[in-house]
Amino acid sequence: MGSTQIKDVMSSRVEVIESHTVLTDAARKMRDQDVGALPVSNNDKLVGMVTDRDIAIRAVAESKDPLTETVQNVMTGGIEYCFDDQPIGDVSEMMGAKQLRRLPVLNRDKRLVGIVSLGDISVKGSTSEAGKTLESVSEP
Repeated sequence: MGSTQIKDVMSSRVEVIESHTVLTDAARKMRDQDVGALPVSNNDKLVGMVTDRDIAIRAVAESKDPLTETVQNVMTGGIEYCFDDQPIGDVSEMMGAKQLRRLPVLNRDKRLVGIVSLGDISVKGSTSEAGKTLESVSEP
């Protein structure tokens, strides 16, 4: 599977949320899309990721009002990403090293074209790659 590229296993149907969106709307979008994370944009630029865990830990647990608190205040910034033409092995290795379970996928024009998760690599790619990545991601 060494020649398989991320575009062959990624989910190309990916929703983006604006950084100024309130958390209630973000949570509804996650529910409706059946996802646990959304890439965050600001003026058409990818600026972070927000997860269901971000909302729970950084907002709800801190008693922030999800009707007024915005995504930008709880998201994880400094976003990591990969390119759609990168080999699965390279991306899997990067995910393990940086302990990431999901990663936005960009084309070479730096436009968002998908998202790849550990599950995508496991189900559609190499189970041995997924196993190594999961082991790395799960390390404390």
